Amino acid sequence: MRFCSLGSGSGGNSTLVEASQGITTTRVLIDAGFSERELTRRLARAGCEPADIDAVFITHEHGDHVGCSLAFARRHRIPVVTSRGTWRAVGREDFDTALLRLVRSGEAVVMGDMELRPFSVPHDALEPLQLCLGDGAVRLGIVTDLGCAPAAVAQALRGCHALLLESNHDEAMLRAGPYPPSLQRRILGTHGHLSNTAAAELLSRCRHAALGAVVAAHLSERNNSPELARAALAPVLDCKPDDIRVADPSLGFGWLNVG
Repeated sequence: MRFCSLGSGSGGNSTLVEASQGITTTRVLIDAGFSERELTRRLARAGCEPADIDAVFITHEHGDHVGCSLAFARRHRIPVVTSRGTWRAVGREDFDTALLRLVRSGEAVVMGDMELRPFSVPHDALEPLQLCLGDGAVRLGIVTDLGCAPAAVAQALRGCHALLLESNHDEAMLRAGPYPPSLQRRILGTHGHLSNTAAAELLSRCRHAALGAVVAAHLSERNNSPELARAALAPVLDCKPDDIRVADPSLGFGWLNVG
């Protein structure tokens, strides 16, 4: 199993996960927070085209995640998986419900060679879900857009062989920056976004001997920097800061193997 990011930040988010068993390959797109044209361009950069996608998972209804998800899925007849709350927020009457699967936290979803297991996170959306994905041998955890990490989140991520982990902001930069107090409170709140410090604390609860790639994601361009995110996470993994990968807003990152 492997994964790549098509971009991660306030301008749009999308992650592509691929699992292969013998002659079959399953590809799941987690979020599609771009225009259809831009998403197709970024997929091509990853060596894929719309016809290669087997499902789109929508984590929640915010524009930088839902983006063109429904239009893209409708155009290319791709199944959509999401929560009932997210569907209430973004659902469209012209969407073919035969392509729709509504799921809840903890419910296993089998997609070809891959199993998706969504879990709830505290975020200011109707029913946000993040994901663990596995192919029977290894597991990938994807967790962004959460204001805090209760025990259930850490439990969901335990045993993962790779993590895509939100490291949204440096608290000092955020408090000293240009955002108004109301927006600062939202970001810092329990249903906002993880700071570098909070991300490191969550990582410390998930670390184990078989954990390989860790990627810092959803960095704020105004309230964080790759250097600060790396400096926060590296001590947890006993590695050099340069060993921590960071998802770029425009370029994401290239394919990484899980495990």
